[in-house]
Amino acid sequence: MDYVSALLPPVVMAVFFTAIVVTIVKSQGGPNKSKEDAAVDAALARAEAGRRPDGAPEPGKG
Repeated sequence: MDYVSALLPPVVMAVFFTAIVVTIVKSQGGPNKSKEDAAVDAALARAEAGRRPDGAPEPGKG
């Protein structure tokens, strides 16, 4: 029975890892893709808007 206790943790970890990978793959694309893309586009737009074109630091910073 020692072999069962020795093999159980790696088997359980492999099952959970496989479940996580399957969940990640299934969540890519589909109906949520446009919502996720919109959120990323909005975050990138905010980051770009915060930059100054001449590369100078914002007033009061630095």
